[in-house]
Amino acid sequence: MSISRLIAGLFFLVIGILFIILTIFTAWWFIFYGVILLGLGIALLLNKHEDKIEKRKDLKEKEYHA
Repeated sequence: MSISRLIAGLFFLVIGILFIILTIFTAWWFIFYGVILLGLGIALLLNKHEDKIEKRKDLKEKEYHA
C-alpha cells in the first residue's frame, strides 16, 4: 500500500466521520457529504489494484527488459 493512498484514505475517512457527527449538532445536509467522504475514504483504503503497474500493449516485450 502506498503511503499517499493511506494518508488520503484516512483523511477522507476522518473528515467523513466528522461530518456525520457534525450533522447531529448542525444542519442535516452535512450527512450527504459525510457519507460520500466516508465511502471515498473506504474505497481508497481497500483499492489494491491501483498499485499494480500494467504492461503497455503497444511496446514489445524486449523493451521492458532493457
